[in-house]
Amino acid sequence: MRLCIILLLFLPQTLPAQEIRELAWGNPTAVVDLRKPESSQLVKAQWRSLNPSITPAKFNAPGPSATDKFRLYPTGKPISTFTLEPRFGTPAFNQSPWETVAPTDLETRRGNGLLSHVWYRTTVTLPQTVGTFAVTGSRVLFELVADDYSEVWINGKLRKSFGARANGVINGYNARQRVWLTDNAKPGDTFDLSILVTNGPIADLPDNYVWIRSATLDFYPTKPIPDAWKNLGQVVQIQDGLKSVIDPAVRIEKVADGFQFTEGPVWHPDGYLLFSDPNANVIYKYDPHLGNVSIYMTKTGYTGYDIGEYHQPGSNGLAIDPAGHLVLCQHGNRRIIRDEIKGPMTVLSDGYDGRKLNSPNDLVIKSNGDVYFTDPPYGLPKAFADPRKETPYSGVYRIRNGKTDLLTTELGGPNGIAFSPDEKFLYVSNWDIRDIHNTKTLWRFAVKDDGTLSAGKVFFDMNQTDDDEALDGIKVDTKGNIFVSAPGGVWIISPTGQYLGKIVGPERPANMAWGDDGKTLYLTAHTGLYKITTINGGRMAHQMN
Repeated sequence: MRLCIILLLFLPQTLPAQEIRELAWGNPTAVVDLRKPESSQLVKAQWRSLNPSITPAKFNAPGPSATDKFRLYPTGKPISTFTLEPRFGTPAFNQSPWETVAPTDLETRRGNGLLSHVWYRTTVTLPQTVGTFAVTGSRVLFELVADDYSEVWINGKLRKSFGARANGVINGYNARQRVWLTDNAKPGDTFDLSILVTNGPIADLPDNYVWIRSATLDFYPTKPIPDAWKNLGQVVQIQDGLKSVIDPAVRIEKVADGFQFTEGPVWHPDGYLLFSDPNANVIYKYDPHLGNVSIYMTKTGYTGYDIGEYHQPGSNGLAIDPAGHLVLCQHGNRRIIRDEIKGPMTVLSDGYDGRKLNSPNDLVIKSNGDVYFTDPPYGLPKAFADPRKETPYSGVYRIRNGKTDLLTTELGGPNGIAFSPDEKFLYVSNWDIRDIHNTKTLWRFAVKDDGTLSAGKVFFDMNQTDDDEALDGIKVDTKGNIFVSAPGGVWIISPTGQYLGKIVGPERPANMAWGDDGKTLYLTAHTGLYKITTINGGRMAHQMN
C-alpha cells in the first residue's frame, strides 16, 4: 500500500480533462447498429472479411539519402524482413477473395490465432432518416470495438499523426475507436470503411482469435459543446473599422481546458491544432473532429538535471515549414529545432557569435522557408538576471540555409512575431520586464529584398495601459490587420496603426493561430484553449506557397 501511495504522488497532476475522458458528448440522437441486418440494410452495409498473411519480404537497412545525414531511410544493404499481404490500397487488396460476412456474424471468431490479423470491409451510405431523426446536416461518427486492436481506414485514408489516439489508429487493448466521418451529413454520402483487426497483446499472444464486439454509426444533430463553454467574453468595438475585421456580436467558445499555460499554437495541414504548454514540457494536439485533446509530444524543451529550477522548460512558439515539418522554440535547451518525423531532431540554431541563445520564444516562417525568431530570456529561471545567460541582448534572428543572422537588437524584450500578408513588413511585440510600465510597444520593420530588416519603428504604443500583463503573440489577417496579445485581451490594430477594438475573454490569450477554414482564430489562454470566428481569416501553413 505504501508503494501505491508514492506512485500516485508522482502521477502527472496537470493533464487536461480530455486526457482521461473525452469531451462530454452525451448520447447520440440516433444510432445505426451495423451488427443488425435491418440497420445494415438501412445504410446499405455489406460486410466482408479477408485473412492477410505475414510473408517474407526484401528490404534495406537504414542508409543515407541526398537530404538525410542521419541514415533514416531504407537505402542501405539488402536485408530480409516480413510484411503483411495484401496491404491496403494495392491491387491485391481489391482482387483478393473476400468472404461475405453477415452482420450477425461479426462476433464470429476469425483469423488463425496467435500472431494473426483480419481485414474487415464495408461501405455505408447515409439515409434520409434514422428512425425519426433527419440526417441532413448532422455529425456522424463510426464507433468500433474490436478484439484486440484495430486500425480504421476511411475513404482510403488512415488518420495517423504523432500522439494520435483513436480516429483511425490503434487506440489500445479492446479500446473503442471513434472515427469522425462528417460534420455536415447529406443523404447519399458514402463512406468506405476498411478495418484491420490484430490479435494481441503482441508480446503476450492470447490463445484466441479476432472478432468485432461493436460497430455503430452515431448521429448527433450538432457537435456537442457544454453550455458553459459557449458565448464567452465579448468583442469591444473602438472604431467602426472593426466591423470589417470581426463581427462585434460574435463570442468566444472554449474547446478544451485543464492546462498549466498554453502557448505557441499552429494549425497542422492534416487538420488539427498543435500547441505548447511550456510549463508542462509537452505539446498537445486538439482534434476538432473528435473534440478531444491528446499529448502529441513530450519533453519538448528540456530534460536536464536542473529542470526543477525552470518555470517554463518546454517548447513555446511552434510553426510548420513549407515541407510540413514542425519547427519548435525550445526554452530549456535554448534553441530552434525541426522535427524530422522519421528520426532525430535537426538543430536549426542554438547560438550566435559563439554564445548560446537566451530562450527562443516565438517564430514565424517566411514563404521561402526562412525562419525568423525572437530570443528574450524569459524561459531562463531568473530571466535577465540568470547566470546562464550568455547573450548580452535580446535579439531578433533569421535562419537561412543553416546560418543564423542577427537582424536587430533594438528591442529589450522581443516576444511575438508575424509578417504582413505581402511579407514586406515584420511585426514584433516588445515587452521588457526590466521596465514593465514603459515597454509595451508593437514594432514594425521593413523587410529588405535580401530578407534582412531596416531600422524598426514603434508602430503602436500600448503604454497607455497600466496593466502588468505582457505583450505576447501576434497574428495578421489577410487584410493586414494585426491581432496582438496585450493587456486585457487581444488588441486589433489596422494596417495604418489605428486601434479598432479588442477581444476580451475569460482568460487573456498568450498567443493565437488561424485554423479550421482559415477564419477561425484559436486562442491559447493560460489554462484554456478557445476559438472565435473572424471575417477575413489568415494564412495557414499549407497555404504558404
